[in-house]
Amino acid sequence: MTDRIPLETMLDVFVRNLVSVGFERDRAIRCASIFADNSAVRVSSHGLNRFPEFVDFVRRGIVNPAAEMGCTARFGAWEQWNGGLGPGPLNACDATTRAIELARRHGIGCVGLQQTNHWMRGGYYGWMAAEEGLAFMAWTNTKPNMPPWGATDCHLGNNPLVLAVPRQSGPIVLDMAMSQFSFGRLETHFREGKSLPVAGGYAADGAVTNDPGEILNSNRMLPIGCWKGAGLSMLLDSLAALVSGGDTTYRIGQRDPEYGVSQVYIAVDVTRAGGLSWVNGLMDELVADLHTSRLIGEDGNVRYPGQRILAMRRESLEKGVPVDPEIWEQVVAGL
Repeated sequence: MTDRIPLETMLDVFVRNLVSVGFERDRAIRCASIFADNSAVRVSSHGLNRFPEFVDFVRRGIVNPAAEMGCTARFGAWEQWNGGLGPGPLNACDATTRAIELARRHGIGCVGLQQTNHWMRGGYYGWMAAEEGLAFMAWTNTKPNMPPWGATDCHLGNNPLVLAVPRQSGPIVLDMAMSQFSFGRLETHFREGKSLPVAGGYAADGAVTNDPGEILNSNRMLPIGCWKGAGLSMLLDSLAALVSGGDTTYRIGQRDPEYGVSQVYIAVDVTRAGGLSWVNGLMDELVADLHTSRLIGEDGNVRYPGQRILAMRRESLEKGVPVDPEIWEQVVAGL
């Protein structure tokens, strides 16, 4: 069962909670806007549903609401920054903005960010860059939550990756973890009493399962593409640590809960190669060809990554943001 809440109401409630735990109002509004937008585009697992845990981390001193990231090294178009264990969404926004600034100057910009926290929905930052006319990629490492292929215990992170390209009629934005499903998606399905559409991890006895509760209990998620996803996870982790100068998944796993992760943000001013009209024309051609695909069955459909985002945000603005009533009441009550 879900209710719908006006987006402005959700934003106000989020801001009030953040101010109560030490955020300055301007920073509270910025951070609350990210959580609210995530819920508005139906990624409540990294919006409303994750908000109570985020506030708890602030109260426990794991997230410092006043910390701002600072530059520690510059190598031309590549810079290293330290997030000071500040709010992950704000650090991610600032890192994306800095990567865009570097790309405007050099054609490409890279920001390695260490000692930061969970960025919530990585796709948010892909949209930021793409709407500015830049191509973008970013990724983060995590605590160990996925076994290497052929193993039973977790040594890899599910290390979310974002890829985005600009397009005037709608950016193409891919936001994905290296596991078949993110932890947030598992938790959402579990709360709603739903099975996963395909196998997403392992049960306690080692059997592959689509039961989100069993996967959450075993803490063993299935890598995308089996051994390929496991390998990609390790390389994303390696690059995140090397480019940022921060910690690997192994080191992050030595502390509990997860904090102090490493991230990379890369923006590319692709308009330099042929202008904005060239970019739009090339991407429109690509999308048009995709939509000529022969469908599997009469009810089949083919979408490009991010295609539904604008429609879902528009629906939330018109009808209200879908919420879990229990979690919403908890947040309204001040957690």
